[in-house]
Amino acid sequence: MTFRTFTKIAAVAALSIGLQACYAATGNGYGQSNINFGDDSSQWAYDYECDDPRFSGPGMATAGLSSANAYRDATDCRSAFNVGQVWLASSQNYNSGYDSYASSINFGDDSSAWSYDGECDDPRFYGPGMTTTPLLDEDRYRDATDCRRQHEAGRIALR
Repeated sequence: MTFRTFTKIAAVAALSIGLQACYAATGNGYGQSNINFGDDSSQWAYDYECDDPRFSGPGMATAGLSSANAYRDATDCRSAFNVGQVWLASSQNYNSGYDSYASSINFGDDSSAWSYDGECDDPRFYGPGMTTTPLLDEDRYRDATDCRRQHEAGRIALR
């Protein structure tokens, strides 16, 4: 492991622990959830990447995802979830704690030229449900229906 990799891992771990403490202290609905993260019985547990295929996002492992790791990488996935780096990939898995967070998001209106095209064009979000074209600042808060649907499907999250 290079020093640079070690520094990144240490920074992510420190940030994750700090944010978890803040969420616990403030009772923020996003940090608290009723998601069953399972246990840490995966061979990939504690590697600072979420290996549970039920999740999606930039905090996921980049290779080797297997259904055998479902519910078996709790610490990594919970930490990444609490800082918005992963989200449940299927809306059927969302719980009331997450839904209360989602309902607090101001998605705006549908005044963008790109509204109702099935892709979120609002640059405040990221994830596989985003458009592949360049994001425009003028579309902030202006693609509500597409972004809300992509968010509810677990395909995007707020930055």
